[in-house]
Amino acid sequence: MLSRRLLRVKVIKALFGHLKSDSTNMIASEKTLLASIDKTYDLYFQLMELIVEVRRHAESRLETARRKKLPTYEDLNPNTKFVENKAIALLASSQTVNDYLSSHKLNWARYPELIKLLYTRLLASDYYRRYMQNPTRTFSEDKQLVEEFYRNELEDCEELEAALEEQSILWSDDLGFALTMVVRTLSNLRASSTDVKVLPKFKSDDDLAFVKTLFEKVLVNYDQTQRYIERFTSNWDIERIAFMDYLILATAVAELTSCPEIPVKVTLDEYIEISKYYSGPGSSVFINGVLDKLVAALTEEGKIQKTGRGLI
Repeated sequence: MLSRRLLRVKVIKALFGHLKSDSTNMIASEKTLLASIDKTYDLYFQLMELIVEVRRHAESRLETARRKKLPTYEDLNPNTKFVENKAIALLASSQTVNDYLSSHKLNWARYPELIKLLYTRLLASDYYRRYMQNPTRTFSEDKQLVEEFYRNELEDCEELEAALEEQSILWSDDLGFALTMVVRTLSNLRASSTDVKVLPKFKSDDDLAFVKTLFEKVLVNYDQTQRYIERFTSNWDIERIAFMDYLILATAVAELTSCPEIPVKVTLDEYIEISKYYSGPGSSVFINGVLDKLVAALTEEGKIQKTGRGLI
């Protein structure tokens, strides 16, 4: 399922777009936010199909070699361990995955060069060579190879990032999150599985409510929250405080005051971490300091009310 951190990032990005565009249509902006979340879930399925396409390319190469006018012994008797990988076969035959790909028109048909590149990178890897040289054929070993492919070949692949950006601008920055979901799905595969047990989009309906609450509360209370934040930034040059920093602080305040089930420490840790990746150098120190003051003041004023697990 999509992590709460990803959902927080999605909310902040949607708020950034809404406020920077001077939009007055909150409903339309919220729909854009939810569409962005849907597209990340699409990416999860699109990535699961990637290793299947790489295997198809490998099969095609073996078949081409067999059809040579003067095939070598290796051409006629190739090592088929990879193309017969049972974990990949399970992904390829999964009705759940294939139905989703088909209904959302997701495929890699326009990117044969990317598939070739990924296959070449796979062939050059040490873990692939060890796998192919090992005479044993177990499901565990097959699954491990696929997991290593997703861990090692994709996150820093510029060609993949370019292909994803071409398919959807909403996939920007989502690759790492989606890869984590793919690896979690792979770890749950079993030799006895008849289909792939995919992760749900949300852990529960609470996640969807969480997204909407954050987005709406920040916008409805934005001016008031900004004035409140300025009380605790008097020692800073207001003109030099990044807009993204203000936005992260405003979203954190909305979560602190509107989500009683989320512990204060969780909220603080999440937004400090988000600031490290989505704001400027030193922003995390600034946001950490301001959030400490905000929490103290909001608690004293009775605006932070935690219940259940939120008390922890």
